[in-house]
Amino acid sequence: MPSNDARILLQAAVPTAAAGVIAAVISGPVVGSKGAIGAIVAAVITILFMGIGLYVLQRTAKSLPHLFQAMGLMLYAAQILLLFIFLAAFKNTTLFHPRAFAFTLVGTTLVWIVAQTRAHMKAKILYVEPDSSTGAKAEKSGHSS
Repeated sequence: MPSNDARILLQAAVPTAAAGVIAAVISGPVVGSKGAIGAIVAAVITILFMGIGLYVLQRTAKSLPHLFQAMGLMLYAAQILLLFIFLAAFKNTTLFHPRAFAFTLVGTTLVWIVAQTRAHMKAKILYVEPDSSTGAKAEKSGHSS
């Protein structure tokens, strides 16, 4: 993973993990240990889903740049759909508190999106990769008359 990609992943994952810890600390006393477990599970799911999505998007940008924007839109729609499926699947679970899980899942997803947006805005990413052979003349294109 190139350094820019790793930096963006780190700048999005750390605030999301911090938000998950805060949610667990709040959920623990409010609804008990099951609330803290639900908050931690939600934070881990968010980091995994969004991290994998970022990785897939970066690979798409490098291999198929013409599909980057469409892939990004499709990827975010798929991630949100999968998160809602998780919410529906664990709605009546006894493993953890479902409301703490749901609120943390939504909150950490929003934190991830904001942090990733901020990381992209602050990144110094070149739009055009510089030519590796410096001083080489560009070839003429078109008809010369």
